[in-house]
Amino acid sequence: MGVPLRKNVQFQLLWSGGAVSQLGTQLTTYAMPLLILAVTGSFFWAGVIAGVRATSLILAQMPAGVWVDRWDRGIVLMASQTTQAVAVAAMAANVITGLNSIALFVALAAVDGVCTAFTGPARSTAIKSVVPPDQLKTAYAQEEARGHTAWLVGPSLGALLFGFGRAVPFIADAVSFLVAAVCAWLAKIPTRTEQRPRQRMHHDLKEAWTWLWHQHGLRNLMAIFLTLNLLGGATLIPVVATVKERGGADWLVGLVLTGIGVGGVLGALISPRVTVTPARLVVAVLNIFGVSNLAMALPLGAWWPFVPLMVTAIATPLLNVSVSAMFMAMVPDDLMGRMDAVLTVTTRALTPLAPVLGAFAADVVGGAAAVAAFGALILLTALVAAFTDLRTAVPSA
Repeated sequence: MGVPLRKNVQFQLLWSGGAVSQLGTQLTTYAMPLLILAVTGSFFWAGVIAGVRATSLILAQMPAGVWVDRWDRGIVLMASQTTQAVAVAAMAANVITGLNSIALFVALAAVDGVCTAFTGPARSTAIKSVVPPDQLKTAYAQEEARGHTAWLVGPSLGALLFGFGRAVPFIADAVSFLVAAVCAWLAKIPTRTEQRPRQRMHHDLKEAWTWLWHQHGLRNLMAIFLTLNLLGGATLIPVVATVKERGGADWLVGLVLTGIGVGGVLGALISPRVTVTPARLVVAVLNIFGVSNLAMALPLGAWWPFVPLMVTAIATPLLNVSVSAMFMAMVPDDLMGRMDAVLTVTTRALTPLAPVLGAFAADVVGGAAAVAAFGALILLTALVAAFTDLRTAVPSA
């Protein structure tokens, strides 16, 4: 019997650092649209900045996955998070000086996206190296709880800090990345005992893509996730716009967005006990997402989107934990960094368009109409998923 996950110091250090940095990220995710709205009078540039970050992440993801499989994953994690701390500190300086340069925000968002491309696969390989296979589902449930707790606390705390000063959320985010880097250093992630033979990058990537090509159900599942990430990501700014259109104050926007955190924490607590296959879960979750989006458009007050957001967030960890645990069990260790990158690219290739699409829709037709339209498209995706082969098989040990 192995060490219980709660006593696994290496994992808990990784988790703690990730929790702090994710909370910091939520502060600036909330503060950025409000800052850009105050400076420009439009949500559009907030969408562009978020889109640039997502684009840089996607473009850097594949080489990052290869290099994570080649380099010391602990050092990669520390270096990427330290660089993110510097980039966000520069964003704070951009605000403090009153410059508020959109070009500088765009450039720094690109740096943050590249660093995130390295952080993701480095964390995945680090977790797999310190957590036994039979504890992976519980570990990913705790990872989901971390993310949704950040959503629970982040928007309201971001609103509070933004009230103290426009630069304060960015300063807090920079500190959070430094804390995460220190936690990664203290965790002492083990290095690989066997080094893969060096070969050209395209050969490394071909090996990963070939493996995915032979996983028919996983390929189809990733296509569904690609669509869901686009439509789900495009919904966030219209939700903010809906609250503002109905007369909601900035603090109410933050409170509404905490619905994601409340539901996510509840879903994360439930997820280890769910035994439904990813193939069945994805159809159910898509239907919940679509109906919840349509419900958000109902004219029931500025506070109302909190409730559908919470329902949506309860369902999210159920699917994420199930798919993450299945993915970890399927992928060979020496492919982990590259496959994390490949699956990130295949599921998030369209996410750079999401905030731009959402901001454009909110400006043109209004927040509520945009949210409803995205909900209808999610329901259409659920219909397609119901008639698609999404079955996956985990190889026996």
